[in-house]
Amino acid sequence: MAVPKTIGILGGMGPEATVLMMQRIIEATPAKCDQDHIPLLVDNNPQVPSRIDHLIHRTGEDPGPVLARMAQRLQDMGAEALAMPCNTAHRYAPVIEAGCDIPLINMVEAVADQIAGAMGPGARVGLLGSPALRLTGLFDAPMQARGLHMIYPQDDGKLLHLIQTIKAEGPTSQARASLTEIAGQMRDRGVDRLVTACTEFSLLFRDLDLPVPSFDSLDAVCKAVVGFALPQIPVRCAS
Repeated sequence: MAVPKTIGILGGMGPEATVLMMQRIIEATPAKCDQDHIPLLVDNNPQVPSRIDHLIHRTGEDPGPVLARMAQRLQDMGAEALAMPCNTAHRYAPVIEAGCDIPLINMVEAVADQIAGAMGPGARVGLLGSPALRLTGLFDAPMQARGLHMIYPQDDGKLLHLIQTIKAEGPTSQARASLTEIAGQMRDRGVDRLVTACTEFSLLFRDLDLPVPSFDSLDAVCKAVVGFALPQIPVRCAS
């Protein structure tokens, strides 16, 4: 197998999601021995300023400069591309890309590509994520460019509370029940597909029994990472 490219991970958002990203990349890599796996350089920095405080509450420090410095460090260490296990932090993608000379494998674009490939134009896509995604319109343009229609929860404050609870308490059975209930409300509004667009929800995703066929944003970007690092090799699908 060809020598894989080295990927730098802008991590710490959150720490568990960073570890999960590494696991999902390993899982998606069609390796037969250690040397077939993708080299990963990880800056697991939980001190990145709060994206919620900056984008929703308008009180916090701008995370962009911190993320740009992390990107430059990873490039200096030998990364040939970057990935980031946080949907909301992709609001700062232009700052990250301006701060280095290597590409960011964009989670939002990866999700939009995966859904468009599976569904085609006209699909109604429900987004389960932070209210910051709606406020910034982060997914809107990529989805619209592919003919997909975005549907947001009527009360995404509940999702924010759930994200904060998972960060504090972990992926509990109560968290799974709460997310499943919100997914049921989205089904009743006629969505064709759901996207878990917060990597705290990715911690729960494979244990969920959602009422609508669903995609996980972390799975999507990890497959894109493997496709970049090993462009001639088919990506291994999760069971």
